[in-house]
Amino acid sequence: MRRAYYCTAILLLLAVVSFSFTKPSPAAKPPNIVIIFMDDMGYGDLECYAGTPWHTPNINRMAAQGMRFTYFYVAQAVCSASRAGLLTGCYPNRVGINGALWPTAPIALDTAEQTIATVLKQRGYHTGMVGKWHLGSKVPWLPLQHGFDEYLGLPYSNDMWPVHYDGKPYADTSTNSRKNYPALPLIEGNKPLKYIRTLDDQAQLTTIYTERACKFIRANKQQPFFLYLAHSMPHVPIAVSDKHKGKSKDGLFGDVITEIDWSVGEVLKTLEENGLADNTLVVFTSDNGPWLSYGNHAGNTGGLREGKGTSWEGGIRVPCIMRWPGKIPAGTVCNKMAATIDLLPTIANLCGASLPVRKIDGVDVKSLLFNDPDANPRDELAVYYQVNSLQAIRKGPWKLVLPHRARTYKLNLPGYDGFPGAQPEVDVPLALYDMRRDPGETLDVQKQFPDVVKSLLAVAEKYRNDLGDDLTGAKGTERRAAGKVQ
Repeated sequence: MRRAYYCTAILLLLAVVSFSFTKPSPAAKPPNIVIIFMDDMGYGDLECYAGTPWHTPNINRMAAQGMRFTYFYVAQAVCSASRAGLLTGCYPNRVGINGALWPTAPIALDTAEQTIATVLKQRGYHTGMVGKWHLGSKVPWLPLQHGFDEYLGLPYSNDMWPVHYDGKPYADTSTNSRKNYPALPLIEGNKPLKYIRTLDDQAQLTTIYTERACKFIRANKQQPFFLYLAHSMPHVPIAVSDKHKGKSKDGLFGDVITEIDWSVGEVLKTLEENGLADNTLVVFTSDNGPWLSYGNHAGNTGGLREGKGTSWEGGIRVPCIMRWPGKIPAGTVCNKMAATIDLLPTIANLCGASLPVRKIDGVDVKSLLFNDPDANPRDELAVYYQVNSLQAIRKGPWKLVLPHRARTYKLNLPGYDGFPGAQPEVDVPLALYDMRRDPGETLDVQKQFPDVVKSLLAVAEKYRNDLGDDLTGAKGTERRAAGKVQ
């Protein structure tokens, strides 16, 4: 009898143990995604990159807790094109976007293009954007028509308004003058909430954006979310709130960076206070390098050549920090190549979302985030500018600069206190640079490495066949039209 009792007890215990091992565990919550996108911040503008005179303790902490990239590239070194690349995972010329779209631009990002927000929304994410959009200035081309559930921000750059660099109204009455632009609309959803009319109004933008971003995080802490925080600063005209004036001890530009650092700190603190930090990937980067013609109202490239609006490293290589505690190893540095167009496929993989139906150019760089020493998902990058001008090929340690015409900041002194210096154009010849030993692109080594030049010219031809090239007349077979604004 006792033996039967023990046998029954053992069988019951085994059943319980078996059930405990086979019972499905609750599905892990997909990670939240936060992208903080700066405007015209240079590779050398952060303390953790170049030892600037101002301090950025919150961004330093983010780098100490995550991964700092040293070869991180934008799709093009100009506002709208760069943002199109980030959001769609495509070279901007593939989706028909180039340059910086004016308020009256006849094109916009086509709503048939899938964005990070569209991809994640299909996965059940709540999606929100705060800040500068610059991919279409009116309905149906605003963020709510591109996958975002919420939006508060400016539809384009903060210098596209009827106010001069000194804060006074434009006096020029010519047809194309900015005097004819409307006041900057701060849009909520699809409608203007109020208008930004003065530099004092602009001084509140970083605070407005930050407070809304933190509110979004708190409101959506119970569900997976994607937040795209695209700051208007430090694009000119720069302005800073009273709480940060004089804080950097290094002028207005330093104060602006100090306020941006405060903003990053507020976002990180909000994630931590709501128990979200360990399940949130935060990406901090910029749309292009600094607009050097603005002198003390612009940043620096950390020694890289030229700046915004060029295909030199100072224009296309930007700071990038990614933090995800417990997933991305703390305090790591990635010296492999990656780009903003890689964020969409990487995020889609991390969140279990499907890739866009249309062809994209980004690659999944998750292996870099998790510090796989053998990973090298992106070995090459095509550098386009203007409408569809192929200006360089980056591959392995090499950069082949193709003949083109480009702006330069080296022939004239920069401007001062908000007014720009001249930025003329010059002819750029064919040249080969070794990025390992010459990040400043000063020594042309094409004569020493003719086989490398030949190899990279073949790569360039591949992109011409796919995307075209205005410089050679190649049309390309895989370009798609932008949306046409009526």
